[in-house]
Amino acid sequence: MNPLLMPDHMPSFAYEKSMGTSLVAGIDEVGCGPWAGPVVAAAVIILYDFPKNILCVLRDSKKLSAPRRRAIFSQLCHENGRTVHIGVGEISAATIDAITIAGATKQAMKEAIDDLSVPPSALIIDGNRDPLLPFPTQMIVKGDQISYSIAAASIVAKVVRDTIMAHLDTLYSGYGWLTNVGYGTQAHLNALIRQGITPFHRQSYAPIQKICARDGSCIPSHSKTFYDGIYNKSISKINKIICT
Repeated sequence: MNPLLMPDHMPSFAYEKSMGTSLVAGIDEVGCGPWAGPVVAAAVIILYDFPKNILCVLRDSKKLSAPRRRAIFSQLCHENGRTVHIGVGEISAATIDAITIAGATKQAMKEAIDDLSVPPSALIIDGNRDPLLPFPTQMIVKGDQISYSIAAASIVAKVVRDTIMAHLDTLYSGYGWLTNVGYGTQAHLNALIRQGITPFHRQSYAPIQKICARDGSCIPSHSKTFYDGIYNKSISKINKIICT
């Protein structure tokens, strides 16, 4: 049966098996649309002896509650390096401004692949825009609803990015990042008008450009580089504790 025609888009390994190798990494990203924070990509290779009790609860992260995502994420972390291999890549707002969101998403995917403890032989990626990575690749629209590997990657990417945004919220409160995770909500816009932009806002995005033009509050490139260094150090610390 065509996986796209499966009832309710229940995940399966159909696309993984179609790639003709056991080391297929499912890849998904989160954070292309927000006004603030990083774009995060995850790569997940699920092995044949992966626990069935975890497999049966893997779903598109958007269909899971935050506590459920976190619980599944913890189970994936427990299996990481044994029955599953997980890689994560994060690209900051400053870099997004420098290389565009398309370039940053591709870079996040490359970093996620490089972060895997074993190299993949092929990729299956959520969406329809091929990032042209140096592996045999299958793009899958709504792949996070169809493929177990991509569903797992969607959960990892979402939990990691939400954790990052919670951390950034402690550095710059008032923007509601704990709940809106950087997306353009009315509360976020009100905070921008009231407080101005931060080094973690994407100045290449039109709503932020308008605030910059109105207030003259754009962050100079050299300052963005400085804050990018602080961001990268913070993310390194977060990644060390995120699976505990």
